[in-house]
Amino acid sequence: MLIVQNIRLSRVLIDTWKVDVIMIISCTAAYFVREYLIAHHFQISTIIPTVLGTAIAFFIGFNNNQAYDRWWEARKIWGAIVNDSRSLTRNLINFVEDEETAHRMVCRHISFIYALKANLRNTVDEIYTKYLTEFDKLEVERHTNKHNAILNIQAMELQKLYKENKIDGFKFMEINEMLVKLTDSMGGCERIKNTIFPTTYSYLTKVFIWLFVVTFTLVISQDMGYWSIFMGWLIGFVFVSTQINGMRLVNPFDNKSSGLPLNHISRTIEINLLQMMGGQDIPEPIKPINDEYIL
Repeated sequence: MLIVQNIRLSRVLIDTWKVDVIMIISCTAAYFVREYLIAHHFQISTIIPTVLGTAIAFFIGFNNNQAYDRWWEARKIWGAIVNDSRSLTRNLINFVEDEETAHRMVCRHISFIYALKANLRNTVDEIYTKYLTEFDKLEVERHTNKHNAILNIQAMELQKLYKENKIDGFKFMEINEMLVKLTDSMGGCERIKNTIFPTTYSYLTKVFIWLFVVTFTLVISQDMGYWSIFMGWLIGFVFVSTQINGMRLVNPFDNKSSGLPLNHISRTIEINLLQMMGGQDIPEPIKPINDEYIL
């Protein structure tokens, strides 16, 4: 996630240079086509780029709104995970008299956070095993959905505490409610990850932008000459950079500058929970990269 107010021009160019090259070539071709083929036969009406520009504005606006909704929903879910993690730890520490069991369940929850993060980013991150017992590791390895398996172990241990009368019915319901909320958050993340943004929206927007750039260059070349190549690229750059900026938010869990800072959020949860248990070996917070963004 970007943490600076101003975006470096180099970052924008890195994201758009391939499209810029295509637009420059297209604008150059459009200029020569108009200069040596079309100019001697007819003039292109300005209504064509006007209509296309209006259509593109609607498409880009819709795409960006939907992309940001996905990103913001994911951020709200992880905000809820942070709050529920603290509440669960507070309940375990204060409701469960067996301190060893309470600490084991808190550590297991940290494992759940890291396992969920690794799944959402499609990475192999074994850090979650650090907080699991040997029995838990063997049990989790049997499942493809490791974060769900960890929650299942939590539920079984909670049920065991209740059966052994180490917690009463009210405390059992309070802790179980937190596990249910975490399950809902986990499902929300998986829904966003597994629901593909309709490719037709992005594809048609790119096609319309290309048509707009070409027709716009054809029209203004009648008055601006070869400067129409530069102006065509410049106007197209505005549309392209806006569209790319929105599409970078479509997958909020990607490990890139525009994605959610899952490393930072996970480490924050880990630090908070260890401190709540009075732990000594507290890891350092995640540092920003180049003081520009945090992962």
